[in-house]
Amino acid sequence: MSILICGSLAYDTIMAYPQPFKSQILPDKIHMLNVCFEVPELRREFGGTAGNIAYNLKLLDAEGLPMGTVGADFQPYVTWLDQHGISRKYIKEIPGTYTAQAFITTDTDNNQITAFHPGAMGHAHEQSVPVDSSVTLGVVAPDGREGMLQHARQFYDAGIPFLFDPGQGLPLFSSAELREFIRMATWVAVNDYESQMLEHKTGLNTSAIAEQLAAFVITRGAGGSEIFVKQRRIQVPAVPATQVLDPTGCGDAYRAGLVYGLLHDSGWETTGRIAALMGAIKIAHRGTQNHRFTQAEFAAQFEKAFGHKL
Repeated sequence: MSILICGSLAYDTIMAYPQPFKSQILPDKIHMLNVCFEVPELRREFGGTAGNIAYNLKLLDAEGLPMGTVGADFQPYVTWLDQHGISRKYIKEIPGTYTAQAFITTDTDNNQITAFHPGAMGHAHEQSVPVDSSVTLGVVAPDGREGMLQHARQFYDAGIPFLFDPGQGLPLFSSAELREFIRMATWVAVNDYESQMLEHKTGLNTSAIAEQLAAFVITRGAGGSEIFVKQRRIQVPAVPATQVLDPTGCGDAYRAGLVYGLLHDSGWETTGRIAALMGAIKIAHRGTQNHRFTQAEFAAQFEKAFGHKL
């Protein structure tokens, strides 16, 4: 099966603030906020939703094809993708633009403040989902607004099942547009905050959303995750991380686990556990694409975490 991942490819500039943000914010002055967080640690990483999901699928020995638009500064990322055997077939350079850039600051409570320049990502709609039967499963992850709308419609019209992951792009869409995404998608995955926003904006509760999908997935960090399959609720336990270093990209790692489980028809209990383990492995490493494991190591960690073989 061929997996097309429609989403961003970006450079992540990641900074660590060695205190809680709240220590520098006066609650009664929030309306006139003017703060500076001195960050002694800074790294530039390869990221973006499509890149991250494709990278994690590669670790699981599955082939994900990232589809996105990038800028003239993409060459270092090209080298990285080639080194890891990730396809560039559906990556298009937009002359005169920068590749999308995220500037992410994380505090000691794992809260994050992000500034994002979309750059070439805003041209995502210039790419189209191939409808020649070369793609059998899709992902619509955060990307340019028009691109997300277009790609969801193209997957739906072509009869290609797809996972909708609105992520940080959720505020870009109206109630009617979000309802249409849900109607067209096969699966939807959000975190707990996004689930509340999605329910608020659409006027649909969890049950009403799940009823329209093959599955509605809500991640809750250290609280594990829940998978709603129609009227059935599957509770997936969190996997304790060996260390908590960087939450950036954990959601993408989790979604790669979901896609992998769907590819192998693993059943939701197993699929959710694969996804949970992926998130735990990622959070123990800095950056979004710096974790590594072999298939044997992943199987051993799965058995240790859940008490049975994968």
